[in-house]
Amino acid sequence: MTITTSDAPEAGALRLVDYLAGELARSGVSHVFGVGGANIEDLYDAVHRGSAIRGVVAKHEFSAVTMADGYARTTGRLGVVAATSGGGAMNLIPGLAEAYASRVPVLALVGQPPTGQEGHGAFQDSSGKGGSFDAEALFTPVSRFCARVENADQLVEVLPRAVSAAQADPRGPAVLLLPKDVQQAPVRLPGRGAAPTASVARLDSAALTAVTDTLRGAGHVLVIAGEDVAAADARAELAELARKLGAWVAVTPDAKDVFDNRDPRFAGVAGVMGHANVEDCLWRADVCLLVGTRLPLLARGGLDQALATTEIVCIGPEPPFVKATALGGGLRDALRAVTGRLPRRPHHCPQHAGPRPAPMPGPVSRAGGRTVPYTQAVAAVEAALPQDAHVFVDAGNAGASAIHLLPAPRHGRFVVAVGMGGMGYTFGAGIGAALATGRRTYVLAGDGAFFMHGMEVHTSVEYAAPVTFVVFNNNAHAMCALREEFLQGGVRSNDLFGRTDLAAGVAAAFPSLDVTGAEDAAQLRKALLRSNTSGAPAFVALDCEPGEIPPFLPFQSFAEATASTERPYSKENADERGIVHAG
Repeated sequence: MTITTSDAPEAGALRLVDYLAGELARSGVSHVFGVGGANIEDLYDAVHRGSAIRGVVAKHEFSAVTMADGYARTTGRLGVVAATSGGGAMNLIPGLAEAYASRVPVLALVGQPPTGQEGHGAFQDSSGKGGSFDAEALFTPVSRFCARVENADQLVEVLPRAVSAAQADPRGPAVLLLPKDVQQAPVRLPGRGAAPTASVARLDSAALTAVTDTLRGAGHVLVIAGEDVAAADARAELAELARKLGAWVAVTPDAKDVFDNRDPRFAGVAGVMGHANVEDCLWRADVCLLVGTRLPLLARGGLDQALATTEIVCIGPEPPFVKATALGGGLRDALRAVTGRLPRRPHHCPQHAGPRPAPMPGPVSRAGGRTVPYTQAVAAVEAALPQDAHVFVDAGNAGASAIHLLPAPRHGRFVVAVGMGGMGYTFGAGIGAALATGRRTYVLAGDGAFFMHGMEVHTSVEYAAPVTFVVFNNNAHAMCALREEFLQGGVRSNDLFGRTDLAAGVAAAFPSLDVTGAEDAAQLRKALLRSNTSGAPAFVALDCEPGEIPPFLPFQSFAEATASTERPYSKENADERGIVHAG
């Protein structure tokens, strides 16, 4: 059904979409990311007319969700994505799943066919009627709140519920399904009452006492801090607690920026992409304190034996995956409460080795040309990286190397999407972060991730987003190729590609974009420094070796086994088998 002028609200009446756009702006939302279409065009019209929110059109709905995700992770505010019905709606699912798993507050506004067409063979019908599938049933498992808005007045009630659900612990996506005729319908304005206040979970006094007493009695403490520290803006509280305890501080792979990587207390990254020093400190510790992390497998790989012999306490909104004495509630309040009960005189932090890089086994050369080792490439990035920049690291060998080798900027985010680990996440997320904050944002990704969602470079050019895209091109799905070599008796040719000159291709497609094909680390550093002085996007590609073994714990053990002439899988224990499936 086409909505005619006579069907539309009277001139001067407030449409539901106008009300929705106004409420989002009033709550502090500055951008809506998405891809347009017939059943969501009215919302884009309202955003355009209202002018308080900037509408950003992505190339793909997955990247639109990751833009909202990157926006939320760097600002602490609600990220908003809008998409039309049918395939557009379906493309949101993997991005929402990442936000769900990583506890990122995102609101998805999803257009639907007009209500009068539901169950009557409408194009892209997902009402669940007349044999169509049910979009509400589909989105519910990847959201904290999902509702189909049946009439304009209903939105007044469900919008604040959706926003509250997205921002309350555990954070995550909320989804509103908006039929086209409902979007266009006039809405009766509610009275403006007091803004709803978020309920604050009280700290359990018994748990607070138990955690504090354990820490007061400990000689050596290892803190492992996670992404919730960044989400709660609790970095200062974490640093003060570590100072009082004289503790070593390690971080999970997705939380490298929550503690100063150059602080003498910094022990390194925990888990399968991390540093051996973390395990050494854990063996020496009387207590392991988890802060803002549930300690999933990626963060505890290689640590299980030491964890089994160490007392564990946890401060965070959700219980950990390991046995521990846990203190829930708001993270900042909990950290302050525990710190306030510790002796005023801080403990001295014991000496430790620090986050020394793991020795890199020699690669099996397959590239057939000049390549740049990851150690040199990451060192060039470190030398150029502004300390107020944001860094978004994608999946794969390049990502593992960056997590292991690259210190987080002191005043910016260092984001890794380990919730679902989807390749290509960073291209949208980096753009969302750059547009939201205006800061230089680095995207570090491999060619596999680029081929999935790298054409979002076009979005960065269109919106002049200050993003520097760094693509480590090994012309392969190299992590898959290494798994084939170590676990399946040889590399299959379908995961090794013919060489692609990404820099030449991108330069031809986007003549206004600053593009560099770096042949060595020095050229990479020079190109990055040049991008830092510009407010525009930039793109740098360099060739890497597909056979280079990254600092990924299971691969390290396989390489050692191969070097000692044992069968490649003989040293893989049960934990490693589970972890290696992550990439």
